[in-house]
Amino acid sequence: MRDFHKPGRSAVFAQNGMCATSHPFAAREAVKILEDGGNAMDAAIGAAVLLGLCEPASTGIGGDMFALIKPAGEDRIVGFNASGRAPAALNAKLLRDQSESVLSIDSIHAVTMPAAIDGFCTLAEDWGKLGLAASLAPAIRYADEGVPVGPRTAFDWHNSFKRLKGDGVTYYANDGAPFQAGEVFKHPGQAEVLRRIAKDGRAAFYEGEVMQDMLDSLNAMGGLHTAEDFANVKCNYTAPVSAEYAGVELVELPPNGQGVTALLMAKILSHFDIKSLDPMGAERAHLEAEASKLAYDARNRFVGDLDVCEHLLEHMLSDETAAKLAALISTDKAIPTPVAPVTSAVHRDTVYLTTADKDEMVVSMIYSVFHPFGSGMASAKFGINFQNRGAGFTLQEGHPNELTGGNRPMHTIIPAMMRKDGKVIASYGVMGGQYQSCGHIRVLTNIVDFGMTPQQALDAARCFPDPEDGKLHIERGYGEDVRVALTAKGHELHEPVTPVGGAQMIFLHENGVYEGASDPRKDGCAIGW
Repeated sequence: MRDFHKPGRSAVFAQNGMCATSHPFAAREAVKILEDGGNAMDAAIGAAVLLGLCEPASTGIGGDMFALIKPAGEDRIVGFNASGRAPAALNAKLLRDQSESVLSIDSIHAVTMPAAIDGFCTLAEDWGKLGLAASLAPAIRYADEGVPVGPRTAFDWHNSFKRLKGDGVTYYANDGAPFQAGEVFKHPGQAEVLRRIAKDGRAAFYEGEVMQDMLDSLNAMGGLHTAEDFANVKCNYTAPVSAEYAGVELVELPPNGQGVTALLMAKILSHFDIKSLDPMGAERAHLEAEASKLAYDARNRFVGDLDVCEHLLEHMLSDETAAKLAALISTDKAIPTPVAPVTSAVHRDTVYLTTADKDEMVVSMIYSVFHPFGSGMASAKFGINFQNRGAGFTLQEGHPNELTGGNRPMHTIIPAMMRKDGKVIASYGVMGGQYQSCGHIRVLTNIVDFGMTPQQALDAARCFPDPEDGKLHIERGYGEDVRVALTAKGHELHEPVTPVGGAQMIFLHENGVYEGASDPRKDGCAIGW
């Protein structure tokens, strides 16, 4: 139980349904969909698409989406990948021949095909009850009427505003300036696109006028995208992967996401007695950081499109690999952080949400345009923001994640679930770009090793050895004594401007009650009924 003398937030308990996400409008509309007879999938789609209006720096219909689905009345978990591919005409050799060594986050060639809409259409058809139009209705209304900008959204808008360029400024600036908290953001162009999708499905987005607007805009900026690339966008179901930690099974999606990185971290940390340590002490932070460095280095070597890297996963997830990596960790001295050889693209903008309904269908969903405001560019007529997920590719010849036309890049965004004794006990995700795999483990071990409630597990201070700069990013929630001890172990500390990640969770109790938790680092909340 939390100390009610101190600031904090209580968990939310409900029996009929719940949504936990990073904006209260999205959580409210998701629950309203449930109350109107929709299920967890209807609610998840409704919340996700609305978040593109509530947090446009973080996500939008020009991006990608992944999900894990627990069907009603079952404990199996279904994986779903709605991430886009590189244009067929683009490849690493073409850029290497132009003396490029990395695919810049600002390059038009970093704009991969937008797959989220295909994913929403597919999931609504396969799993929803009310139909796609019902799920899109709240976002259409708010796009027309406007959304008052929240404090964290305004903070991100200000910090990311320089990312906008061209028509990105036209649609996502307020008279040439970033939106401030309390100002109202409208996007009638996106309302029109969503109305067409609600009426005609995916064809309204990947064919006709909307597609042509995206295509003409991309080509005008030098993109190699074609109408055929848009027509070929196709999501797919996939088998989840998992690993056990202290009797709890962590369930993730396979590549092209980095979920396997979290699984490798879990396996590495299982070689240490984490439970005996101070949860907010230097020793726990150090071991987690060291496991992160090793697991992320493996990610950067092995993870790419599943069609390319599947044969490498057995090695990455083997118990022997984890044991050998664990043996490299000293409890007294930090390993230098390997700087990521794959990409220099770091982002902290993504939305995660989780929903559950009265029939115990549960959805864990994550949706992103990668870097803040994605590419910073938008289509001319409808203002569709383009992601820059292609910056997750490497230009290194022969690498599993090499930029290849028609392939998917390595993704940082990952949804998760937990099972115990074969039963799904939690649906959660941790936003924050590179941090997400480490964040999944931090929340898991907070609950499993230290007995924290879901809300406590999300509230607790975080640190992360960022593979971009080699420094241990550490939040102000850690004490000075911990900072001194970590420095003595060889960690170079950095206090980031933006807090480390953001998370949402629904915990499933044995009596059928849902417990929702929402990260105070975001504007959102958990709402149930």
